Amino acid sequence: MARYIGPKSKIARKFGEPIFGADKAFEKRNYPPGQHGNNRRRGKKSEYAIQLLEKQKAKYTYGILERQFRNIFEKASSSKGVTGEVLLQLCESRLDNVVYRLGIAPSRNAARQLVSHRHITVNDNLVNIPSYTLQPGDKIGIREKSKSLHAITTSLEANSSVYEWMTWNNDTYEGNFVSVPQRVQIPENIKEQLIVELYSK
Repeated sequence: MARYIGPKSKIARKFGEPIFGADKAFEKRNYPPGQHGNNRRRGKKSEYAIQLLEKQKAKYTYGILERQFRNIFEKASSSKGVTGEVLLQLCESRLDNVVYRLGIAPSRNAARQLVSHRHITVNDNLVNIPSYTLQPGDKIGIREKSKSLHAITTSLEANSSVYEWMTWNNDTYEGNFVSVPQRVQIPENIKEQLIVELYSK
């Protein structure tokens, strides 16, 4: 299963945002990586460079590699609606992302691992495919044997995020993917139009 396993703080510093979550290294050095950091003379970025950077930011944020991300874009471009918005909606509808949003895991990488290791159920069926696309009304749960896992209970206790398009019941350890989020509801700082322009060249 392909996934990014390289340095994270360096990538976050490249984009100037903690895209992988709270990061002490980023907080200490929130300037571009490299020997000269902020002192390096950087010329004005080309239009292509800006678009490419935005695409890379989206890929790293959701933990998706190039081929899969392009497939999602093609699916979005053939769908009804605004391509950029549909692209982000498809990313948000991925099972690993929803597990992270519900607070079952502290990061998307951790969520991906929980799904791959068969700890998560969808509509009472075990699903071990992180890229599985959820539909409105789907029920997300934790496998009975996994409900006492320290990593899951700790993450749920620390979670304070609430999203309008999903619900979570702490008593039953079950959540609902109520609806596909609208663009204004998605908190990620991604300029999706730049990605559309890049792929449309």
